[in-house]
Amino acid sequence: MSNPASGLIIAAPRSGAGKTTLTLGLLRALRDRGVRVQPYKCGPDYIDPAFHEAAAGRPSYNLDTWSMRPGLISSILAGTAADAHVCIAEGVMGLFDGVAEPGQAGRGATADLAAMTGWPVVLLLDVSGQSETAAAMALGCRHYRPDVSIAGVILNRVASDRHLALVSAALEQIGMPLFGTLRRRDDLGLPERHLGLVQASETVGLEDRLTALAKAVGEAVDLDAVAEAAMPARLAPDGPAIAALPPPGQRIALARDAAFSFMYPHLLAGWRAAGAEIVPFSPLANEPPDAMADAVWLPGGYPELHAGAIAANARFLDGLRAAAETGAVVHGECGGYMTLGAGLEDAEGNRHAMAGLLALETSYARRRLNLGYRRVQLLAPSPLGPVGAQVFGHEFHYSAVLTAPDEPLCVVTDATGQWVPERGSRRGKVTGTFFHAVDRG
Repeated sequence: MSNPASGLIIAAPRSGAGKTTLTLGLLRALRDRGVRVQPYKCGPDYIDPAFHEAAAGRPSYNLDTWSMRPGLISSILAGTAADAHVCIAEGVMGLFDGVAEPGQAGRGATADLAAMTGWPVVLLLDVSGQSETAAAMALGCRHYRPDVSIAGVILNRVASDRHLALVSAALEQIGMPLFGTLRRRDDLGLPERHLGLVQASETVGLEDRLTALAKAVGEAVDLDAVAEAAMPARLAPDGPAIAALPPPGQRIALARDAAFSFMYPHLLAGWRAAGAEIVPFSPLANEPPDAMADAVWLPGGYPELHAGAIAANARFLDGLRAAAETGAVVHGECGGYMTLGAGLEDAEGNRHAMAGLLALETSYARRRLNLGYRRVQLLAPSPLGPVGAQVFGHEFHYSAVLTAPDEPLCVVTDATGQWVPERGSRRGKVTGTFFHAVDRG
């Protein structure tokens, strides 16, 4: 990667420390200063990157060391950071938290990405209920892995000037730079629901929220010191750009609206780079897929929140069935997979008829969390690859499968190699899976 933009990673010792709030405030505050800041998200996540894009004015890309090959991570950085002044990646969970068994480039921990890129970590410490112990946590994070650099810390949820004095004195004693202090506030949070934050496109008053976050972070954090802590990425792509998955067709009809929004931008970029044309359509607006498309892709999202509307949108459903009848490749991931099925039971137990291109029946009334990385081997050719191909991704939903009698599409294991019941479905050129594809093996 020639002249790579400098970057850093926002991380914390645990989940819930306020990483997303801080990241959004930094992105918008720097953008307001005229800085071209390129956002990223460590790990598999659809929701946070949409907020990043709203804050930074640039698409945010996922960088995941378990499901992605090192070359794909390098290609994403090379293709997205070239014109940025600084890159900011939001970490996932605690800094060193990952799965037990490594995947394609690491265990999926934020620390793995920091070590791979050489980007330093700005450590966010939630100091509620502690004082000097915060310095001990920072010191432990500094020395836990010698290949991870801690540039400094930002304190969150500081209760008072006296509280700050106790923590800052301890940090000074260990020689840890303090970049800023955020006081305890309850008015800067974002609304949540069962898969995390409410989507950016559905968050009421998002611009006002981002403005308030930028003001709070800009007043509390030394933005110049944070930006100066960034370091150039030491990754370099080996040869031509690497695509995660081949395009499923030459002209791809892609469902895009509040019910079908979970689509990784690196996949779309790879398809476009391979010469494919992507034609969006909205099932919620009762739009059918493009009649000239040779492939239809239904991403995940929240069809369970819109099941009644989807079932009533005959123009969309008839167009989807017509695409399958004329021989187009049709694939659905998670929510898209459920929409291709025969029926979806909502949280109140009401069944809504779906497209019926697969026999899958699912229920949100019988909630069951399905969460984790997935390694997949294909049993049949599909948009994900040929027979025997290996695909890496993840699964995250609360639906229960009532019946799935179609032929299985794949064999699925988790990050530890344990067998997972989800096997997808296939019927002719119509396929679906609960797992979201990130990269091929």
